[in-house]
Amino acid sequence: MSPSRSEELLEEMVRIAGRAGSAIMNVYGSDDFAVELKSDHSPVTRADKAAHKIIAEELARISDYDIISEESDNRIPTTDPYWLIDPLDGTKEFIKRNGEFTVNLALVRGKRPILGVVYAPALNVCYCGNVKKGEAFKITGDKKAKIQALRPAGRPKVVVSRSHINDQTQALVESVGDHDEVAMGSSLKLCLVAEGAASLYPRLGPTSLWDTAAADAVVTAAGGHVTNVTTGQDLEYDPWRTVINDAFVVESADRKIPWKRPS
Repeated sequence: MSPSRSEELLEEMVRIAGRAGSAIMNVYGSDDFAVELKSDHSPVTRADKAAHKIIAEELARISDYDIISEESDNRIPTTDPYWLIDPLDGTKEFIKRNGEFTVNLALVRGKRPILGVVYAPALNVCYCGNVKKGEAFKITGDKKAKIQALRPAGRPKVVVSRSHINDQTQALVESVGDHDEVAMGSSLKLCLVAEGAASLYPRLGPTSLWDTAAADAVVTAAGGHVTNVTTGQDLEYDPWRTVINDAFVVESADRKIPWKRPS
């Protein structure tokens, strides 16, 4: 893929995420979310479905790549690259009305995301990253600023999930030693490391590929790392094997925060 094509696609992704975000906010401002439980007992709302419809139609218009979505039946791509999306990441945060939910769009090639957009419509904040160019940006309203995954000064700032944390993740957090914790929902947790607002985000509990791919691209483009805790290598996106992520940790560029994998 040429540099100009990747830039063009990233611009389109930002636009599409914005459209999906507007549809989500229309539901967010209503009194009826139409919450249902899926087969895995996770919630889905009419906002998830509306956003998925917009994204699927728009991505099909700009490319012929397969689309793998949390809200679709197709989980095995036949093209490389392919789109990996979560129309509404943080549905629980959406239902709680705390604003910490996102639209996640990623383009994946060779088991790694190469382009990513994370848009938080309630916060009017968008993160985007182009891994090949090594550039990531935070867009707030009309302001676009380059971001880097630089470790913040002072005590380590460790991101923890607002809705999901298990004993293994807690043990890894405690292995850091003296630190400050930052609670956040959805893929915004990874973006805090990407913009240098936090040093570390461990996740040893279950997540799906579409939960992290877009933000992974942002972190990587910003110079940070998303690492498989077991192998020590970059986290891989391999839906042919499973749609569930391996345990991972997100680190600032210099990887200077010590942590230990729980036994």
